[in-house]
Amino acid sequence: MSDEMTEIVMAQTPPILHGPSEKERKYDRQLRLWAASGQAALESANLLLVNSGAGVVGVETLKNLVLPGIGRFAIYDEKEVDESDLGVNFFLDQGSLGKPRARCLTEMLLELNPEVQGDWYPKQEVQWSRQTPEHDGNRAYTPMVQDTTLESLLHSSSVFTAIMYTHPVRPEYIPLLESYSQQHKTPLVAIHSAGFYSSFQLILPGAFPIVDTHPDETATTDLRVLDPWPELAEFARNMTRDIDALDDHEHGHLPYLVLLLHFLDQWKSSHEGRYPSTYKEKTEFRNLVQSAARTDNAEGGEENFDEAAAAVLKALVPPSLPAGLREVFEYEPQDPAEKSSGFWIIARAIKEYYAEHRSLPLPGSLPDMKAKSGVYIQLQNIYKKKAREGVSEILQRVRATPGGEHVDPAEVELFCKNAAHVKLINATNGAEANSTKVDRLKKVVEQELANDEFAAESLMPLSLIPIYLVLQATAHVASASTQEIVAEVAKLVPNAEQNERLVYAAQEVARAEGGELHNIAALTGGMVAQEMIKIITKQYIPIDNTCIFDGISSRCQVFRL
Repeated sequence: MSDEMTEIVMAQTPPILHGPSEKERKYDRQLRLWAASGQAALESANLLLVNSGAGVVGVETLKNLVLPGIGRFAIYDEKEVDESDLGVNFFLDQGSLGKPRARCLTEMLLELNPEVQGDWYPKQEVQWSRQTPEHDGNRAYTPMVQDTTLESLLHSSSVFTAIMYTHPVRPEYIPLLESYSQQHKTPLVAIHSAGFYSSFQLILPGAFPIVDTHPDETATTDLRVLDPWPELAEFARNMTRDIDALDDHEHGHLPYLVLLLHFLDQWKSSHEGRYPSTYKEKTEFRNLVQSAARTDNAEGGEENFDEAAAAVLKALVPPSLPAGLREVFEYEPQDPAEKSSGFWIIARAIKEYYAEHRSLPLPGSLPDMKAKSGVYIQLQNIYKKKAREGVSEILQRVRATPGGEHVDPAEVELFCKNAAHVKLINATNGAEANSTKVDRLKKVVEQELANDEFAAESLMPLSLIPIYLVLQATAHVASASTQEIVAEVAKLVPNAEQNERLVYAAQEVARAEGGELHNIAALTGGMVAQEMIKIITKQYIPIDNTCIFDGISSRCQVFRL
């Protein structure tokens, strides 16, 4: 083959297409959920599990975090494996008997995903103590073998992204973990599983904002038909200037957005410049749109007019401030470090933008609609351009704020795109900020038990708060009698012994004697891992803040306690 022919063949050869990497193939499904940014957050996470009691629910949680690829984990578990572990924990076998449970669990978990790093504690450490000087003036050092304590582990390890602990846990560990959480802004997750019952609680060290909440695509549509900007209004007028003279093909491919703007102009001209606001007016407007559709064509109607009529009630809504974003605007961070974070700098900039424009930055997305491809692309570009202008203005406001020069523009763009769906978890303001956890719990318990009286009569589901109360009564003891559990609950709920559901729940927990059922622990571990992933990736909306599961009725209930 001549050189000239070789060059022609090479020029005509298409470029080599590179398929997904091995990691992308391995994590393909989860990457569709939280994208590369979420996976990167997982792979940089460093988790600690303080495992206690039967220890099943904790390792089941960790299993569901190892599989999607967390960076590293550590297990602190003081127990050695005995016969009781083999019946409920699938990660232990006969060869584990007599060995540290933390070590056996870690080794088994690491086999699930070789890319994850793990370690276990307590381990024996050698410390050298200096003795009195000998006759030659030198000092003697004596080796001392000691087990790693939880306190020394927290002090010596790199900062943990999140810490999970399972009940029953030593009482002295709670203030230790809470202190660490406040110092390092580390979320805690308390997990308890006993018999057919379980609960878990997210303990966040302050307000926890979520920007990438992944709302439904239909919820993010913001067409601004009631407040079109000049470029959009001009585009619609140009397309519908001779609407009646258009042929059937052109008429049937006018985007429904353009149709809404056209007929809104007609409506305003006959209604003193007002938009349809009441349901009756919107129904009349919808009929106006439908009546303009051509029915003498081959299809017997026009799909674009059907789309326009279907969008009337949703599109003709005046702009308002969503409740979640209002909570963000009204919240005042107290911690200086929190106040100067990128999130709150952007939030203040968007608050100023909203005060000036009485609307949020345009997301820029456009739903599917029947239209000619070229026209749809033009319309899409108009919305994207308007969205970029909003992002640019917000970024200028951010840059003008002290500390704003370090904010990533991509973070500003994401916030602007999702501004209407931002969520603030664990925010406390006003009276709630001054109330203690016990006060909040008492208030919820009183309200839930009162609601149960009406729920029983109306055949509505009863509250699961009694389950939480009896689990809390055994939060630091492996087992207790029914009477002891009820007596502990009575410290919070007067006359607890007279509440049949409380007594029944106490009997169930007493019967379990601190044991865990593997299916309940596995299900609970899956739920906890799901919430942990939300916290680590800062995507989707985690619970706020306590989830209770009743395995007898297969029902969950979430409370803010």
